[in-house]
Amino acid sequence: MQLFYNPDISNADAFFTFDREESRHIIKVLRKKEGDTIYLTNGRGSLFAAEITFAADKKCTVAITTEQTSEPLPYYLHLAVAPTKMNDRYEWFLEKATEIGISEITPIICDHSERTVFKADRFEKIIQSAMKQSLQYYLPKLNAPIAFKDFIDKEQNGLQFIAHCEETSKKLLKKELQPQQKTTILIGPEGDFSAKEIEIALKRNYIPVSLGNTRLRTETAAIVAAHSVAFVNED
Repeated sequence: MQLFYNPDISNADAFFTFDREESRHIIKVLRKKEGDTIYLTNGRGSLFAAEITFAADKKCTVAITTEQTSEPLPYYLHLAVAPTKMNDRYEWFLEKATEIGISEITPIICDHSERTVFKADRFEKIIQSAMKQSLQYYLPKLNAPIAFKDFIDKEQNGLQFIAHCEETSKKLLKKELQPQQKTTILIGPEGDFSAKEIEIALKRNYIPVSLGNTRLRTETAAIVAAHSVAFVNED
């Protein structure tokens, strides 16, 4: 099944018309024609089956035939991850985390961050593409970049962890996780969190954790964290 995404479609719609770019992709690239069935999601849990009623490369209209509502993830995972020096590494993280299962992503700017520019539009498209590819019907929320201190000052419900590489007392993340919980995990930049940032996080009741015995890149650490949470929540 090939899945299309549009945030504007709702269960109140009997018909839906794609924009020019998406219409061209459906008709010219995928060679869909009138009478064909396609599937859409609004990224809020709905899966729509729709029949193409008008097929043109500038305007493709469909009639909604069925609508199903999918249950959300049994957990809520919020990863706050420092942008990597190379954008493609962060893009890889966004893609894979979406495929694994994640609820919210916040880029945090830290003391050791080498990159502060954030390509929000491109990153949003990567998340949308990964959602469609993995046949999920909930689009993860991508927040605007925020300074570490501003993020840490915001109240986070549920379990709170900070993963860092300092040689201090830490717990193993996989042993601290609990199923069906809201979980926030902080992942630092290539130079790790500063000692001051770690101290601030601990004062905000974040639990210091290790992701294993090896030193991981930022994007790898984020994926390990995402998979650990997903694994704990498997039936």
